Amino acid sequence: MSAQAHPPSHPHSQPLIHGLMAEFNSADDLIAAAHQIHDAGFKRVDAYTPYPIEELSEALGHHRSKLPAIVLTGGILGALGGYGLQFWAATIAYPMNIGGRPFHSWPAFIVPTFECTILAAALFAVLGMFALNGLPHPYHPVFNVPRFALASRDRYFLVIEARDPKFDRQDTERFLTGLKASEVFEVER
Repeated sequence: MSAQAHPPSHPHSQPLIHGLMAEFNSADDLIAAAHQIHDAGFKRVDAYTPYPIEELSEALGHHRSKLPAIVLTGGILGALGGYGLQFWAATIAYPMNIGGRPFHSWPAFIVPTFECTILAAALFAVLGMFALNGLPHPYHPVFNVPRFALASRDRYFLVIEARDPKFDRQDTERFLTGLKASEVFEVER
């Protein structure tokens, strides 16, 4: 009889984890845990709640969004582009003297310039939102945890991602368990 050989164990043969998820029963417990997680120095943290909680992003230490700067840039570029196109068409490409009006009649350019500003700002807002949110992203690893379905009903979840510099599987799990978490789950990729 020969003993069946097992392949050598490699660290890459274990399932990669996205992080650890803690479930909380109330918003107050979640916010208190978010403050403690931020104070402990974790940076790659996300929270999921059934309704928006204003204090939560501040508790997690999330910075301001870059989206307003992106929209402003789009608006400025739209205004310059719209005005520049009108200036080029009226003075360089096809100058026409209509009723003694000057070629560069800026009052006539105001409305189209405004419309180009709004159009470009809206396009930059949509494209910037997609880029900043990493979209399209049709699937997220948190959906691998069956209890996560309750996030849209009556439970609150915090996830510390494995790519966080302070993440250590055992230490992070002990830390989350000590934060009044009802359960701690491993989130597989």
